[in-house]
Amino acid sequence: MKKLTYVLTLSALTLTLMLGCKAQKPVETMSAKTETVTLGAGCFWCVEAIFSRVNGVVKVESGYSGGHVVNPTYQEVCTGNTGHAEVVQVTFNPDIIPFAKILEIYFKTHDPTTLNRQGADIGTQYRSVIFYHNEDQKATAIEIKNQLDAAGIWSSPIVTAIEPFKNFYKAENYHQNYYEGNKNQPYCRMVITPKLEKFEKVFSDYLKK
Repeated sequence: MKKLTYVLTLSALTLTLMLGCKAQKPVETMSAKTETVTLGAGCFWCVEAIFSRVNGVVKVESGYSGGHVVNPTYQEVCTGNTGHAEVVQVTFNPDIIPFAKILEIYFKTHDPTTLNRQGADIGTQYRSVIFYHNEDQKATAIEIKNQLDAAGIWSSPIVTAIEPFKNFYKAENYHQNYYEGNKNQPYCRMVITPKLEKFEKVFSDYLKK
């Protein structure tokens, strides 16, 4: 009798574990829906610091895009001769943060009316550019750009380029998450921190908790 009870108990336990595993499997294999877009808006330290705080953004990487040199170094890009722009590659969940909102944050946290320049950072590597990854992103980018231009938010027309994504080369490790590790550096204190404070005030509803 004890053996039968043990067998029945073991069978019940096995069935429970099997059912439990079956119930959990969809959760374990489920992956969040994500999209990626590549954005240039001046110094990538600034742009990375902003988008890393946006709820729904799952990854931000600083790097170089839009040029003709393979695996360029920061020093090479700084010459302006490689054709690359300093960019961030933003991976996000569109169910949490729509692409249109990503672009609104992008446009309103840099000056999209200055050609090849953001403040004191001058050169083609600091150009304002959206590298779209699919046709839906292209259409949305054009629409948002036209709407903002028509709204007259800036006194000059928007010069942001909208181009197909071709390549992305991740920047050197010391550039990644630069602001968080260098908040007392003069450029961070004088340029990035004020920009972040303004961003967090305007887009407070879209910040990570």
